[in-house]
Amino acid sequence: MAKILVIADLEGVGYATPRGLELARRLGCDTDVVAFTHAPLRDLKLGGEEEGRIKQRLLDDRREVVQGRIDRHAEGGQKVTLKVVWEKNVDRWVSRQCAGGKYVGVVKTGNRSETLVHTSTDWQLLRECPAPVLLVAKKKWHRVKPVLVTLDLATNVPTKKKLNSKVLGHAKALADALGVELEIITAIEIPTLLQDLDLVDPIAYVKEARAKMQRAISKLSEDHDIPESAFRTKRGPVEKVITSYAAKVRAQIVVMGTVGRTGVKARLLGNTAEKVLRHMRTDVLAIKP
Repeated sequence: MAKILVIADLEGVGYATPRGLELARRLGCDTDVVAFTHAPLRDLKLGGEEEGRIKQRLLDDRREVVQGRIDRHAEGGQKVTLKVVWEKNVDRWVSRQCAGGKYVGVVKTGNRSETLVHTSTDWQLLRECPAPVLLVAKKKWHRVKPVLVTLDLATNVPTKKKLNSKVLGHAKALADALGVELEIITAIEIPTLLQDLDLVDPIAYVKEARAKMQRAISKLSEDHDIPESAFRTKRGPVEKVITSYAAKVRAQIVVMGTVGRTGVKARLLGNTAEKVLRHMRTDVLAIKP
């Protein structure tokens, strides 16, 4: 049976565990919950035996807390496995575990603190984890609200066209499993320089851009059995269009594709998913090609 990997929150009430367990139940998946803990015990200059006892105590305490969360939120008969891991590099451990298609998705509470110098666990997972990553917002989950999927229908790149179809397929399956509506949005962004210099008519530009997307819309509509009228477009920067539309429909999850980058380019520029996450206050599911 398919599995979902849930990363237990380090502290607080824990948003990822109940959200992950609920999604796993709806999707018919088993759940592996992993709880990380780590402390610089070597800095204390303890003996090997004493260091081992402290480490085991920290692991046991962590297990007790997270198991309590699982017991509160798991449904009867739901298959849930808990693993407590002594590990500092969470993103590397998760990416290794997800290699080879072992998990259909990873659920983690999102942490939006980020600078140009520091790369957080969230960003690393978005760039490197081979499985889809759901970053859960720290707020109440609205179970009856729609799933929103954002597509790049203007692309001519074959890999991105394929990613559009993959993302839409995941979003539709998720909406069906949750028993909610599926909303589809594509941003049409007018180059700032052209708009500032009055070199384009915004209305005409958007109309032409929509016409160019029609072939892609028709194919996706046919492939996924979704009416063409469901594919909506809106003018504006991608991150603002997505966040404003998500707020308008009160989406419970925003599903999008993300092409991971590495090195200095990723730190300075990021990608669409990362830009959206800086503005979003709802759950975001990021899917790679």
